[in-house]
Amino acid sequence: VQLQASGGGLVQAGGSLRLSCAASGRPYTLYAIGWFRQAPGKEREFVASISWSARNPNYADSVKGRFTISRDIANDMLYLQMNSLKPEDSAVYYCAARPSSINRYTIWGQGTLVTVSS
Repeated sequence: VQLQASGGGLVQAGGSLRLSCAASGRPYTLYAIGWFRQAPGKEREFVASISWSARNPNYADSVKGRFTISRDIANDMLYLQMNSLKPEDSAVYYCAARPSSINRYTIWGQGTLVTVSS
């Protein structure tokens, strides 16, 4: 499975962005897919995830109520709608997937940079 993330950019605080992630290869072998982020000088952190069947969305406390994760099942796409963005949301965002046979995220796409200006 390959993952291709896109949609990052520069936005003012309070604004919105939507990230996209295209899955190719054999995505039907996936158990879950999600978003992680890494800000400069910080460790990578979990943002949100959803099952490959588009059930059970899960969010980090820091983004609950502002971010929405969703899946386009027909087109093997993953989205992250980010609203009410804050400067602390600035980071490189990664799309990642967890195969059905492994209990961790082992498939990673390239990152997409989100910068929120104050």
